[in-house]
Amino acid sequence: MKIIRNSCICVFLFVLLAVVPVSAQQSININTATVEQLVELKGVGEVIAQRIIDYRQEHNGFKSVDELAAVKGVGDKTLENLRPVLIVQEQKQ
Repeated sequence: MKIIRNSCICVFLFVLLAVVPVSAQQSININTATVEQLVELKGVGEVIAQRIIDYRQEHNGFKSVDELAAVKGVGDKTLENLRPVLIVQEQKQ
């Protein structure tokens, strides 16, 4: 009985650890994010991160996460993967 209980606890902890990193990840504001913050995102390397920042500067910031589709190298799949962790807030002057 003790073995079954310990096994259940182990399974529960494994499931909990598998879920927590996704939900604990902080949202990133694409209007203020640095290259370093952007490259931590799945599917974003240094080149794409710099393109995001360049686009942001050229267009006075992003109005929505969907606008990332206009950045060269950000395709539909990447955008869908990033959507849950990105937010758009105005830049503070």
